[in-house]
Amino acid sequence: MLNSRAGKSALIAFLLAVMASGCSSMGVEPWERDVLAKEEMQLTTDPVEAGIDDHIYFSKEASSGGRGFGGGGCGCN
Repeated sequence: MLNSRAGKSALIAFLLAVMASGCSSMGVEPWERDVLAKEEMQLTTDPVEAGIDDHIYFSKEASSGGRGFGGGGCGCN
């Protein structure tokens, strides 16, 4: 069956279709947004604590921008 050229082409086309269908469900659907918007799903649950952590990190590292930039106050990258 796979010895023929048509059989190989059909198999390749099938495999490509299966791989392409794997990308069809990427992203968040509108009905899933309510679950992701819950407080326990947030990366930072307390904005005051996150601000204090950012200030401490910025003060210790002496780098511009806090966590957003690489490198540190010691001169190493």
